[in-house]
Amino acid sequence: MRRNIVISQSMYFPWVGLLEQIRLADVFVHYDDVQYSKGSFSNRVQVKGINGVSWLTLPLRDYHLGQRIDEVMLDDRTDWRSKHREILRQSYLKAPFRDEMLGVVDRVFAQDASTVADISRQSMLELAAYFGLDRPQFLSSQTLPVPGASSERVCDIVEHLQGTVYVTGHGARNYLNHGLFEEKGISVEYMRYQRTPYPQLHGDFTPYVTALDLIANCGFAGAGLIHSGTIGWKEFTQ
Repeated sequence: MRRNIVISQSMYFPWVGLLEQIRLADVFVHYDDVQYSKGSFSNRVQVKGINGVSWLTLPLRDYHLGQRIDEVMLDDRTDWRSKHREILRQSYLKAPFRDEMLGVVDRVFAQDASTVADISRQSMLELAAYFGLDRPQFLSSQTLPVPGASSERVCDIVEHLQGTVYVTGHGARNYLNHGLFEEKGISVEYMRYQRTPYPQLHGDFTPYVTALDLIANCGFAGAGLIHSGTIGWKEFTQ
């Protein structure tokens, strides 16, 4: 029987593509006990506003090189939550489902969060819940008895979870050792992102903004646009 495993660093109110990975997963692993990369999507996301695309960025406190994502602290000395909410409110003033979108944001911000991993994980779970993406079991990598690093650890996690298929995003093509998975009888499949357009404010459509944009513009009907499939790694890399 097919059993899909998705392993990804948590992302702050991520783009629709990550929700598509969640939709396909039987088990989704938040991979946050790995080194934080400055400028990654763990603590920032694009928002489309009247003046174009801008960034919502989580402020970091006492960050130093080498910290894991689940160790990077949020800087709560400023009221960044209110700032982010106001940017979203202003960006979607004329969106038909603005209040539903802000409701998702408010539920995330009402929860306790001290690290980047905390808030990013919570934002993903709230987005998934809104769109009814309740298929996967959500786990955190730090709770799994699987040490190691890079492709070896990812492969070992999939094996530990009795996965038959590892589903991943396009970035993995630059580092993933596909042979390791084949040796253990695990298939590797890459997302075949459809990037389906939907009615969107402020100019030409872009698929790379936060999935809050999909809520604001389409409401729950946006779930029907989260529909991308996968492609085998050999065909993808060719």
